[in-house]
Amino acid sequence: MQARKDNNAIATRRDVLAGMTFGLGAAALGGVGTHTEAAEEIARTMESIHQEVQFKASPERLYAALTDAKEFQKAVLLSGAVKTGMVKTPTPAQISAVVGGEFAVFGGYITGRQIELVPNVRIVQAWRTGAWAPGIYSIAKFALAAQGAGTLLTFDQTGFPKGEAEHLAQGWKSNYWEPLEKILT
Repeated sequence: MQARKDNNAIATRRDVLAGMTFGLGAAALGGVGTHTEAAEEIARTMESIHQEVQFKASPERLYAALTDAKEFQKAVLLSGAVKTGMVKTPTPAQISAVVGGEFAVFGGYITGRQIELVPNVRIVQAWRTGAWAPGIYSIAKFALAAQGAGTLLTFDQTGFPKGEAEHLAQGWKSNYWEPLEKILT
């Protein structure tokens, strides 16, 4: 009789283990459906821009050129956008130096808001062109790091409309980096 009790106990343990395995398997299968639905909601084709530019100016000078409207207007006047006539009337740049403040540069073609301003270290903007659909903004991040007597600017931009990366990457070079280099030297 005793042996039979042990066999029943072993069988019961097996039943429990089998039931747990079945239950976990069923939960995993149920989770796969949920995971598949979530995966369908996530876009994995986001384009981004990453550029690193060395400037001969200090982080303080570069930060001022990016956040002071009068200083930045000097770069606008030397930009490819003005030279090619894309910006026909270079209305003076307007740049708020406070978090949440607005900016409008290149005759108002580029607009947005300052999201984060860490003087001489980092600028983060909600940034858009006038050609994009209303309500579409990208995130532009400017990180400044002293490097020798100059500054390494690490720039990242995400969240812009698909297919715009090449145009934007070239625009940053001809409308921001090259003219800024000229006014800071």
